[in-house]
Amino acid sequence: MSSPPTVLSLTASMVNNIILDPAQYYFKSAIGYLISLSSTRRTIVIHEFRGRITRNELYEAAETYLGTKISPDTKRFAVHKTKREKKLNSSIENNQEIVDIYQNVQLKWRFAIAESQNPNKADKKFFELTFHKKFKEKVLDGYLPFVLEEYQKIMNNDKVRKLYAMNLSDDYGEIGRNWGSINFEHPATFETLAIEEKTKKAIIKDLDKFVSREEFYKTVGKPWKRGYLLYGPPGTGKSSLVAAMANYLNYDIYDLELTSVKTNADLRRILATTTNRSILVIEDIDCSVELRNRQLGNGSYNKKLTLSGLLNFIDGLWSSCGDERIIIFTTNYKDRLDPALLRSGRMDMFIHMPYCTTQGFKVLASNYLGINGHHKLYGEIKGLIEDVQVTPAEIAGELMKSDNARIALGEVVNFLKRKKFKEHDIEEDKCSGSEKEAKRMKRKKIADRTTRNCRKITTGVGSRRC
Repeated sequence: MSSPPTVLSLTASMVNNIILDPAQYYFKSAIGYLISLSSTRRTIVIHEFRGRITRNELYEAAETYLGTKISPDTKRFAVHKTKREKKLNSSIENNQEIVDIYQNVQLKWRFAIAESQNPNKADKKFFELTFHKKFKEKVLDGYLPFVLEEYQKIMNNDKVRKLYAMNLSDDYGEIGRNWGSINFEHPATFETLAIEEKTKKAIIKDLDKFVSREEFYKTVGKPWKRGYLLYGPPGTGKSSLVAAMANYLNYDIYDLELTSVKTNADLRRILATTTNRSILVIEDIDCSVELRNRQLGNGSYNKKLTLSGLLNFIDGLWSSCGDERIIIFTTNYKDRLDPALLRSGRMDMFIHMPYCTTQGFKVLASNYLGINGHHKLYGEIKGLIEDVQVTPAEIAGELMKSDNARIALGEVVNFLKRKKFKEHDIEEDKCSGSEKEAKRMKRKKIADRTTRNCRKITTGVGSRRC
């Protein structure tokens, strides 16, 4: 004799031939409801997003965990690996199933994709977890927390940092869901940064203190976040410092281009989808017209994306959405920023990225040429660096011109002298006639000496111009 679910299923299959639309839809819905009442199976649906914008951590956990459960019975699955990942990673494909056993309970997973009919909207992905109804409490209170724990172990053991950027969409209802990512493989570390040692130590100390104070932030009733402002001329290493911080903490990076955000509402949707243990970077904030100093009277109040909208995320109600997050702003011109952005409590640490110093140069020489001790040209280079404004990026460009330390350092010397002459030319424009002549004669003597030194440095490597 057939079971009630079987009878109901057969009845439903006959509906198409007996009952015409639109009554067919309602009749089939009723049959489905009766089947669910008589069935001993229960199904939990785990969507990729909760609501419109919040990413479901349980979905990510299931996706990662099930990748370790691929069996010979799995008919179709994907395999992927990046250069820096230790092993191959697997994931199931659409409409594929995986059976898992937890404390002698059989659980069946199925992955599915509901394709969107709107080309501007993303497809909806979800997992279905099916089990016997008598194990409902065990699944909710035991199995799913177990999946989350296994997910954290996997992520901690073999995490590959990600660099996220926003994928633009014409449909603002979907904006924020479309963070695209690539593996973040920037080699910068604090050891390779061309900044003062005391600055490095101060930053590392601040980062260590931040990540270890979860209970402190709860006690004082503040969101667990930290804000940094990196300011200084272009080429002084602001982006490299961000990369070094991400590598040190093993955090993902979200690179937000404010000029592509149209409204405060879009900004909230975008930022709400960033994950914990991440760094949000807004580079060159002084170039975002909407957020410049309100005292300039440039009509920024009429913009849909406003300074107040950004500040609300930094330290307003929206700042509590997430834990262990770092927000970094960079600017070439600190004096152009609105004072409200610089207020204490919004930016916790101000980090000045100056022109290259002698100590910074030695780090670069070690990085590019492997020079860890003293070199006879260091004295001359030290004097020139103290006398001209040169960025670490400019010095690095000269050091890359040759693998030979003597030649490469000679290039640095000549570059710094040329730069010094240019700066003197600018100063001469402000001098009187007699002062200009005196400076011209002095510069000619230095130029003659530079030419002689250049010939000595390049001896044996062909006719080379300095």
